[in-house]
Amino acid sequence: MNIHTKKKIGVLVSGGGTNLQALLDAEKRGDLKSGTISVVISSKPDVFALERAKKAGVEGICVDRKSFKTKENFEEALHHTLTERNVDVLVLAGFMLVLSDNFIKQYPDRIINVHPALIPSFCGDGFYGLKVHERALEYGVKVTGATVHFVNEVTDGGAIILQRAVDIPEGISPQGLQQLVMEKAEHILLPQATELLCADRLQRDGRRVIIQ
Repeated sequence: MNIHTKKKIGVLVSGGGTNLQALLDAEKRGDLKSGTISVVISSKPDVFALERAKKAGVEGICVDRKSFKTKENFEEALHHTLTERNVDVLVLAGFMLVLSDNFIKQYPDRIINVHPALIPSFCGDGFYGLKVHERALEYGVKVTGATVHFVNEVTDGGAIILQRAVDIPEGISPQGLQQLVMEKAEHILLPQATELLCADRLQRDGRRVIIQ
């Protein structure tokens, strides 16, 4: 691929799409310049993320997990949809399904995810959405944040690309903390990491990711 050719980005979603909106806004501002969001794929029908894609003039597709008998069948359809559109990199933006090792191997170091905590804290199987923030508050930590990482076969176990810390205000609710972390960390980090990936500025050195 010519270094001046923009990467085609596929964004996988399952809900409202606030992180998708951050990506769309970043592309519109010119902060995301080495890639272009070419397709948004939802694992559920009638989610607001697809409306966001439509409003931005981006193709939105539902590959409904519940319409497939097995996870393997679903992932085959997902891979086919991405391949048809020549997608180069995948961004998980509130995608609520765990991808299989077989699927991930088809996109080596080309899938990234944002997690609403400072990995390795409050991550792994069962830690998603509001549950992450509930546990952080239960544990009594004073600082939380978000992490963008490569996706591998271990849930939230891929190499860390970027992290950003957020102080936890006294008396905040889990819902309030969720919103705060999105605004102060997720919506900033995900476009930054996506640009770095599309610009070929991320180099793997074992577990470490070196930004060039």
